[in-house]
Amino acid sequence: MAGYVYFTEEQKQRANQVDLEDFLSRQGEKLLRSGREKRLSSDHSITVRGNRWYDHATERGGYPIDFVKMFYGQSFSDAVTMLLGGEQEQVYRESREAEPEPQKPFLLPEANPDMRRVFAYLTGTRCLDQRVVKAFVKAKMIYEDAAYHNAVFVGYDLDGVPRHAHKRGTYTKGEPFKGNVDGCDPRYSFHWTGKSDMVYVFEAPIDLLSFISLYQKDWRMHSYVALCGVAEHALLQLLSDVSQVKRIALCLDNDKAGIQARERIKQRLSERGYRDVFPLFSQQKDWNEDLQALTKPPPKQEEQGFAMRMD
Repeated sequence: MAGYVYFTEEQKQRANQVDLEDFLSRQGEKLLRSGREKRLSSDHSITVRGNRWYDHATERGGYPIDFVKMFYGQSFSDAVTMLLGGEQEQVYRESREAEPEPQKPFLLPEANPDMRRVFAYLTGTRCLDQRVVKAFVKAKMIYEDAAYHNAVFVGYDLDGVPRHAHKRGTYTKGEPFKGNVDGCDPRYSFHWTGKSDMVYVFEAPIDLLSFISLYQKDWRMHSYVALCGVAEHALLQLLSDVSQVKRIALCLDNDKAGIQARERIKQRLSERGYRDVFPLFSQQKDWNEDLQALTKPPPKQEEQGFAMRMD
């Protein structure tokens, strides 16, 4: 076949041993820390660790050759060529098999004596309604950690035992820190349980709180769950725990990963007999962007001109 390139088994094995973090960084991709893994900035549903990758939206994963074929749209031959350095003779770091790390016990981060910085971040920078934030603080579901002043969003099980905590950095410059505390149980991420038959499903706690800030009428009556990603574990657990829920609104991000996850979750719910499942779309990428667009006034022209003159 024209254009066919023959690779030895040793070459294919070397290509599949390439450290994906090193490879992607040299391709100019930005990677974000996500626990022990790294998440692609351009596609938050994809995580990498060593020479393994996983797409949480499509629930596919594997080794570098398949990743390059999927992510860069390359043929098998071109994927192997890229991973072996191609014409540039680039040598990528080889991934080494790491010893499995023991599961760490789940411990909530130490709380700061006050939460002024987190409250200012959530209500000022993120424009969340103060009454909504205070309701979750009173329920001990939001607090400020002592070490780094992160916002901590806590998820509880049916017995009121904290089982999950998601941390979000409050610094406004650069890419904010976000990640789950070690030892979390993904089935019990940040959620609110109401008495109605309605649940609203989000990717992130701040999107959940933004939606409530936008639509506050009788909000306590309904249930809400933040997946802290796009996997459906927390939603399925809530449906198991809260038997009256029949209607499910999928309020995931308005981007590629969110759209793919929405279709996958809808299919999974259909297989479990849930028929009243429907999407709700934000106008912007997510519900917090919608909230900020409605809440933050655009800068006035005369103020911009004055600032320029002062400079």
